[in-house]
Amino acid sequence: MKWLFSILLTVILVGGLSYAYFHRQELGLGGSRPATVEETAASVPNQTSQAGPAPIVWEKIDRSSDGFKIEMPSGVQQTQVPAYNDHGGEEPVQMIFSNPNADTTFSVAWADDPPVARVNQSSAQRTLDMAREDALNRTHTVLVNESGTSFDGYPARDFTAQNANGGTMNSRLIYAGQRLYMLTAVFPSAAARRDSDVDRFFSSFAMNAPGTRE
Repeated sequence: MKWLFSILLTVILVGGLSYAYFHRQELGLGGSRPATVEETAASVPNQTSQAGPAPIVWEKIDRSSDGFKIEMPSGVQQTQVPAYNDHGGEEPVQMIFSNPNADTTFSVAWADDPPVARVNQSSAQRTLDMAREDALNRTHTVLVNESGTSFDGYPARDFTAQNANGGTMNSRLIYAGQRLYMLTAVFPSAAARRDSDVDRFFSSFAMNAPGTRE
């Protein structure tokens, strides 16, 4: 698909942390089998759903060895996928994710000294700007709102985006030391989203050793 080839070119240039999450369908992370080409028209759901929010059973996830703890919907899975750097090589991106239903995904991705930071010479604001733009471009979404903030004294960025058919994405970027975190919740429609679920997901995130492993 033409849009996929253009995305891959952008990945080689930017090497954004968000590659793992926003290409989950192409990578076979969205279900029991890899998606077909026809099924990968977009990473944020394109259908307008009239269904309400998915029922969620929350569980505490202790990833102290990776520097953080968080609450996520039950059934958390882990994967490692490649992000492409500015030299055309591959670098690993770690990610955990859960799917309360087929169209709703919560995820945390992280990488130490990722390409998107190196391209920007570790400038926090430029790194967050580029990571956000990369996410919007990949998912064919438009920015709805954004706020700059800090998390435990580290630069952070919250933003909300939507696609043309109502798919909604809430993301939080945190640049902690040399590590970039991306927390994301994706819903098929505004009706399928609860503010309280997004708030609980984001507010439960706690770092015990930012940018390092125990």
